[in-house]
Amino acid sequence: MLDTTNRFAYNEDHEMFRDTVRKVFAQHLEPHLEQHEKDGIVPREVWKAVGEAGLLCPTVKEENGGLGLDFGFNCVLCEELSYIGSAAGFTLQSDITANYFERLGSDEQRAKYLPGMVSGDIITAIAMTEPGAGSDLQGIRTTAVEDGNHLVINGSKTYITNGQNADCVIVVAKTDPTLGAKGTSLVLVDADTPGFERGRNLDKIGQHSADTSELFFNDCRVPKTNILGQEGRGFIHLMEELPQERLGIAVGAQASAQRAFDEAVNFTKDRKAFGQTVFEFQNTKFTLADLKAKLQVGWAHLDWAISRHLNGELTTDEASAAKLWHTDLQWEACDAALQLHGGAGYMNEYLIARLWRDARVTRIFGGTNEIMKEVISRSI
Repeated sequence: MLDTTNRFAYNEDHEMFRDTVRKVFAQHLEPHLEQHEKDGIVPREVWKAVGEAGLLCPTVKEENGGLGLDFGFNCVLCEELSYIGSAAGFTLQSDITANYFERLGSDEQRAKYLPGMVSGDIITAIAMTEPGAGSDLQGIRTTAVEDGNHLVINGSKTYITNGQNADCVIVVAKTDPTLGAKGTSLVLVDADTPGFERGRNLDKIGQHSADTSELFFNDCRVPKTNILGQEGRGFIHLMEELPQERLGIAVGAQASAQRAFDEAVNFTKDRKAFGQTVFEFQNTKFTLADLKAKLQVGWAHLDWAISRHLNGELTTDEASAAKLWHTDLQWEACDAALQLHGGAGYMNEYLIARLWRDARVTRIFGGTNEIMKEVISRSI
């Protein structure tokens, strides 16, 4: 269990929410983690249970069917989800897509999607990455060409979280390919739209319980009213959401690093070698001491970043730095903890193996850590 005794980003309401999150996860998520890993997806009934408990999209305003809470509640859920070792796509919906709908959506769009997103009846995804365009979103090739009162979408997306479960996808497409980034728009595509097809549930190194998919758009016709936000400002809309998205990644990474450390402590204090516990070897104690010091710094920094964001002060370069630092720490902690498990760490029956596998992608998604350094350097 995460120790939140010395945290300063949260108040009593956040901690009461945390208690609810733990109880719901203990009932509906933790007992089924291995099955979710095998199936490559978290069933919709789990989404529904989490939604009914009031844990999805907590920042959505009451008039849109939500609780109207601050982003700290999202962070609590993200910490607990990462700490138990689940890759469920709840945080993508709560931290990212809900904000797009609430901030950019028309009255009709908000009414159509947000209440269902809060309840777990509607699952969403955002389709940015393409086979030939990852961190460089200006290189996307999917088009949404005007045809009367409709847009005709053609193209493909890949590595899309919630791709198999999604009822609605926010598609990043070029509505005017001649204008480059300025011709990019966000377009809503419902899963039952003719011409929309899901590809395979991708076979990944880790995060197996997250349904990550290829999506295809073949003459997919949607009304022009399906544009989310302003036409041609899609790239700007995406950039506006990056600080929160990258902060969310940092939150999950820190919690995962803590769980890896805790697993290593428990294992080394129990496992014996050469007449003593593995923990008693100087190498073990020094490795864990080094990690504990970095985790202490990490939690303090994370609370600073969360507090900055809650006050509307977190900048893009600060969020990028948080994503860079905490995901690097996550990998260091998971790799060191696996090493301290010895051969057992290479066995999938131990949680550390899953934590290690799942950690590898966090330095890639949300913008690679190399891109984070580029973003940070621009502020120097």
